[in-house]
Amino acid sequence: MSEITVAIADDHSLFRKGVIHSLSPYKQIRMLLEAGTGDELLRGLAIQPVHVVLMDLKMPGKDGIETTKQISRDYPTIKVLIVSMYEDERFVHHLMENGAHGYLLKNAEPQEMFKAITEVVEKGYYLNDFVNRVLLRSAGQKQKPLHALDTDLALSDREKMVLRFICMEFTAQEIAQKMELSARTVESIKDRLMDRFGAKNTAGLVFFAVRNQLID
Repeated sequence: MSEITVAIADDHSLFRKGVIHSLSPYKQIRMLLEAGTGDELLRGLAIQPVHVVLMDLKMPGKDGIETTKQISRDYPTIKVLIVSMYEDERFVHHLMENGAHGYLLKNAEPQEMFKAITEVVEKGYYLNDFVNRVLLRSAGQKQKPLHALDTDLALSDREKMVLRFICMEFTAQEIAQKMELSARTVESIKDRLMDRFGAKNTAGLVFFAVRNQLID
């Protein structure tokens, strides 16, 4: 695995230092930037972009939600992992639909944080047990009819298969091999689905698919 560069944004210096220390045994990870506010993080990213940002939600000034939205707009290749003390489903839904690629609780073990960092780089999103429970409960609830989107929600067999494999956490290259397509074709199908459903990234696409029961 090639080196993954990481930034952390949290207004508690002790927590930042603890995360940096806990990830130090993982030589694939290189911490390049730490920030105490969203504005400080954005200034740092303008100078030194990274692969992954570990983002707190509650910070003075520009909070984690607004900062995540801006990163999604300005740095679409950067993956944002929310690291929060809030075990609240509303935050999960809102953030995953507005640019976040995964959601971790602050009591996560270093091994899980390392796994989350590597998976968002390799697959585009990370779903842990907490987020999976949110998804399952969401899928079990009756959604309001999306009349304006009824036509757009209809998927071709190939689109449905690509979407199913994405939700099963396969990479574009793995999907291409399974479907005997080129990786570029798979990425093109994924991009069209994201554009059609208004998803900002792969994580948002998975959330939309599960919530609207687009896959079997």
